[in-house]
Amino acid sequence: MRRESILPRPDWQAKVEKLGLLFHQNPDGPYWQESAYYCLSGEEVTTLESATNELHERCLDAVRHVIDHDRFEDLRISEAAVPWIKQSWDADPPAIYGRFDLAFDGIHPPKLLEYNADTPTSLLEAAVIQWHWVQEVFPDADQFNSIWEGLVDKWADLKAEGCLPGNLVHFASVDSVEDYMTISALRDTAAEAGLYTDALLMHQIGWDEKERTFVDLHDRPIRSIFKLYPWEWLVEEAFSKPLFETYATTSWIEPIWKMILSNKGILPILWELFPDHPNLLECYFDEPRGLQEFAQKPLLGREGANIHISTKLGEWDSSGDYTGQRQVFQQYVELPQFDDSNALIGSWVIDGVARGIGIRESEGPITTNLSRFVPHIFG
Repeated sequence: MRRESILPRPDWQAKVEKLGLLFHQNPDGPYWQESAYYCLSGEEVTTLESATNELHERCLDAVRHVIDHDRFEDLRISEAAVPWIKQSWDADPPAIYGRFDLAFDGIHPPKLLEYNADTPTSLLEAAVIQWHWVQEVFPDADQFNSIWEGLVDKWADLKAEGCLPGNLVHFASVDSVEDYMTISALRDTAAEAGLYTDALLMHQIGWDEKERTFVDLHDRPIRSIFKLYPWEWLVEEAFSKPLFETYATTSWIEPIWKMILSNKGILPILWELFPDHPNLLECYFDEPRGLQEFAQKPLLGREGANIHISTKLGEWDSSGDYTGQRQVFQQYVELPQFDDSNALIGSWVIDGVARGIGIRESEGPITTNLSRFVPHIFG
C-alpha cells in the first residue's frame, strides 16, 4: 500500500460537479483530493474484503446478543424503541448498506474503528467520483469498487421480491448539500433498478391524521422511505408516536434495529464476545481499564466529533455537540502515515457483502468531516 503524487486534471472541479460533488472544497483546500492516489496490491484488497465480510458477520452476532440479552440500556437506547427493534430484527426488513472505518497499513490485519451502519456518507465520492476518475486517469487499472452495482442489484432484488410496500420509494435527508447529494445517488441506483422514486427533506414529511399515515408534499402516502437521518434522532422527534404506530406498515430504510450497530457501544460488546479477534480492538465502557493508549468516544458521536485520544506521545481532542454521553474507551491504533497524511479506509458493505473502499486523509490522528477523500487503484 503506497501513496503516489500526480497532477490533478486541469478541469477536475467542473468534472466532479457534473457528477454531483458540489462540496469538493474545504475552507483550507480541496476535500476531493486528486493530487495523489493510493495504490494497493491485489492481496491487500483481498485482505480488506475478507476482513469486512468477517466483521459484518460478527456485528450481526453482536446485534443478536444485544437483543437476546436485553443489553439496550448499555447502549442507552430509548425504551420506546426496544419492542420495535426486536420486531424489526425478527421481520428482517430491507437493509441496504453500511461503512466500516478501518485502520490498515497493508501489513497488519485491518482493525475496526467503528461501523457506520445507519447513515453513512461519502457514498457519492466512493461509488461515483473516484470511479470516473480512474476510468479517465488510469483506464487500464482496477479499483476495489462495485458499490454502485451492488446498490442497483439490491434495489432490484427488493423490487422483484415485493419487499417494498407501495410502488414509490421516497428518499429524505436534512437540508444539507452533502446529505442531499448522497440520497440523490441512492435514488439514482433505485431508479436504475426500475423503482419509482421521489425526494423530500425530513421536515417536509407530513402526517395525515385521518388516514393515520405519513405523506409527502403531494399528499401521497409514504410506504417505503430511505432516510439519511439517525434513528436516535427520529425516536426523539415529536412524531415518534405515529412513527411507531405505523412502523409495521411503513418500510423505513435503514431499519430500526440498526440503532444497535450505529452505536459505538457495539465496540465493547464485540470485544466482550470475540476477545483477541484479529480485526477488533480492545474496548470497554466507561473507563480505559488497563489500556495505556486509547481513543475515548461518545456512544452516538458522528464525523469524528468529541473524540479524545491519549497516547505516550501526546493527546488530541476534537470538538462537537455530543457531550454528556456514556463513553467507550478503545485501544488506540495509529493510522498509517503517507507523506504526513494519516489514511483511514472506509469499507462499504452492500446487502451484507464487501463492495469497495474509499480512503480519507487527515493531518492529525482524528478523521473528521473535513478530512480529504483520495482515490485509489489496485494491481
